[in-house]
This record gives sequence, C-alpha cells and structure tokens, in this order.
Amino acid sequence: MSLKRKGLILIKLTALALLLVGAFVIFCNAWVILSTRGRVFDSIDKVEKNTFGLVLGTAKNVAPNSPNSYFEHRMAAAAKLYHKGKVRHLLVSGDGGGKYYNEPRDMTAKLVSLKVPVSALTSDDSGLRTLDSIIRAKKIYQLQKVTIISDGFHVNRALFIARKAGLDAIAFSSQPVGLRHSFKTRAREYLARVLVVLDLYVFGTQPVKMGDPVVIELEPRPEKSVAADAEKK
Repeated sequence: MSLKRKGLILIKLTALALLLVGAFVIFCNAWVILSTRGRVFDSIDKVEKNTFGLVLGTAKNVAPNSPNSYFEHRMAAAAKLYHKGKVRHLLVSGDGGGKYYNEPRDMTAKLVSLKVPVSALTSDDSGLRTLDSIIRAKKIYQLQKVTIISDGFHVNRALFIARKAGLDAIAFSSQPVGLRHSFKTRAREYLARVLVVLDLYVFGTQPVKMGDPVVIELEPRPEKSVAADAEKK
C-alpha cells in the first residue's frame, strides 16, 4: 500500500473519529437538557415550595478584590428563595478543604449578610464538584426533595445527577452572567455534560468523600406561617 493511500485512510479514520466524538457530545448535551428542562424555574412566583434548598458552590472572587458574579448571583437567589418562603433551610455545598479557600464558609457569610439566619444554614464542606454535592445531599444529609440553586446553564446537569441519585429535585436559576464574562464557563459546561454521562452511566463515579449520615435540624416555623398553612388546609 502506497504512503499516499495510507495517508488518505488515516485522514478518513481521523475524520470519522471526530464525527463520532462530535455526535456523542451533541447526544450527551441534548440528553441532559431535554430530560431536565421541565424542572428548571427562573421565576420566584412559579417555583414550588420545598423544605430544603441546595446551593451549589463557587469561588467568592475571581481574583483579589474582584468579586465573582456567579457567587453573588447564586447567593442572592438563595436568599430570595428563603425570604419568599420557598425554602426553609439551605444546604450550602462546596469545597471547604482549604484554610484560605473555603466556599461553604464564604457562602454562609454572604447569606448571613443577606439576612438569612445561621439556624437556617447547613454547610457541606465536601462538595468538591457538582456530582459530590448532589449525591451527598441524598446519601449523607438524607434529603428526599430539594430545590437546587445555581446558574441557568448549570442546573440541568445538577438535575440530571439528582434524578440518577434518586433525589426529587427542581432548580431555581440565579440571575445570568453576561455572555461576555461567561463564554468560557458556558463552553466548559458542554464538556462537563459529557463527563457527567460517563461518570453516571459508565464509570459509576462516587463522591470523593462520604461519611456518616447527618440529620439537619430545622428551625421552628414562625407561628404566622403555621397558621397560614392551617387555613389553606
């Protein structure tokens, strides 16, 4: 076989491989989005009430003295859900392993500054990635129903994991970050959806850290809220 013919075969095989990879990326993204889009809300009035909200972690700053818009918007959305009575308790989950970098600590501090009481907050310091946060919410914190709070392009993947984990979940999307500042993050999400399909259905990936079950103690409901619910019944 001539070198020219071998070269043509190699080019065809490479093109075929790229087409197959591209098709798989499209398939995974379509699966994740189409199977979860009916459970995503961006209106506070339309989202149903749940006892628990799960706030997915992100860095407080993108650089020294440069606030992260994703962080600010997620915390604002979580606080809004709490103050509107859409959730009673917030589980804040993220990477809390560092002395100087601690997502749940920063999330808690921000939510307290937004008038969410400490008694309505629980921190999960081992939510190292979205998959960890979702599965730990189910297996460690024993949540059965939850409202996931994150960015609009991220919540579909979180809901996809929740469904596989047996967690009854809906999602509330935080205010979007402008495309100019979120293009790279959104592009990475396309690949993250492929990885989550592989994690859940091929590799059977589990959280890096597990541990003993934790019972979340709920704060007593205000008397007015209890009375209002009684009247509805």
